[in-house]
Amino acid sequence: MSEAAAPPPSLPLGAKRRGTELALIGFGLVLTMVAFTSTSAAYSSKLPSGLLSDGLGFIALAGVAHLAVRRFAPYADPVLLPAAVALNGLGLVLIHRLDLGSAYNAKAAGVSPGTAAAPLQLVWTVIGIGLFVAVLVVIRDHRRLESLTYTAMAVGLGLLVLPALLPASHSTVNGARIWVRFGGFSFQPGEIAKLALEVFFAGYLVRKRDVLALAGRRILGMTLPRGRDLGPVLVAWGASLLILTRESDLGSSLLFFGIFVAMLYVATERRSWLLIGIMLFAAGSLFAFHTIGHVHDRVEIWLHPLDPRTITDQSYQLAQGLFGQATGGIFGTGLGQGRPDLVPFANTDFIASTIAEELGLAGLMAVLVTYLLIVMRGLRAAMGTRDDFGKLLGAGLAFGLALQVFVQVGGVTRLIPLTGLTLPFLSYGGSSLVSNWVLLALLVRISDAARRPAPERPAVPDESATMAIRL
Repeated sequence: MSEAAAPPPSLPLGAKRRGTELALIGFGLVLTMVAFTSTSAAYSSKLPSGLLSDGLGFIALAGVAHLAVRRFAPYADPVLLPAAVALNGLGLVLIHRLDLGSAYNAKAAGVSPGTAAAPLQLVWTVIGIGLFVAVLVVIRDHRRLESLTYTAMAVGLGLLVLPALLPASHSTVNGARIWVRFGGFSFQPGEIAKLALEVFFAGYLVRKRDVLALAGRRILGMTLPRGRDLGPVLVAWGASLLILTRESDLGSSLLFFGIFVAMLYVATERRSWLLIGIMLFAAGSLFAFHTIGHVHDRVEIWLHPLDPRTITDQSYQLAQGLFGQATGGIFGTGLGQGRPDLVPFANTDFIASTIAEELGLAGLMAVLVTYLLIVMRGLRAAMGTRDDFGKLLGAGLAFGLALQVFVQVGGVTRLIPLTGLTLPFLSYGGSSLVSNWVLLALLVRISDAARRPAPERPAVPDESATMAIRL
């Protein structure tokens, strides 16, 4: 590795930094326990009954994840795991806070409260961290995934189209056909498909990037690719449109296409691919707006959230979320002191609104900076790894996480139309939480490879010394 490509002195090559990781995890756990106690204190003068059991359980889970990194990825970046632990812990606290609000409202109305979501989210956390450890144990070298390029493609596409093949009663929730539901069990196959397709994109682009980077015609100062090389981006565009048309899933369609175009740009370093991607995205968006009723309604709600004709039904969620964010101001109302439970699906699609109301703009910015740390460290790991597949896979995973956060928070704050995506590690939902812990494990594995010292080459014997010995 050249001196220019080496990590900066703040994270020296070959330093394990596991002690730093443990200290950061401890800091995140303390924040989680304090937030949990503060939330419960808003509803009761006593300490929460689950503080000891649930707190020790979450601490044990974080300890297991740390020990797995210490044993199986000792050179990994020390910031990735603590940031995820802090976000996961905050998500559990916020979901618990919304459970308390729902129970209080049910008691005031004289009805039976529903099932609490926080205990189930803790179960999904156990599964997610278990898979995190399993990925580190099984995948000792991320380059092994390159041999599964086309298998990952088949798995990813199969999972994406699965909801479209099922009856609407088993796949449709709130207008989006993205679920697989049987009895009391449900999951979003698109969350797992996202990871499989990122593996496929990385493997495919490593093999084809020389062809995709070939010079074409130069128009308006920009070199455009040859027409016959447009196939991959057109296929990705068509697939995203099919997802959008058949499943009415604006979020997954945007995420899938955005990740592919970004990885294509990283592989070829040609701005023309970005231009083509933006143009195709604009064309697809116009097509969806005029032909898909669900997408048309989302755009109208985005443009007119306070319209008296829709504020009581269609735009009620967005309007309440905006009111809550305005109430929070800079520093928030305090955990347990606001009314985020008035927002429908506040623990999934609108958990960012819950943060903004009770922790304020400052709290929301702190959460976004934590995501930024994961993305930056992931991109740095991608830049530092020595193989092209690892570079593309790491960049795709980090960019996919960043794009999902942007789309989710952008929808809640009315920067862009609502898409229904979850906020990684924070939102309630097993599919999202588990897939993001697997994503984190892959980033940890890539960062371990990037910071691991290269094996020393055997010294070449001095020919003059050898001749002297022979003489």
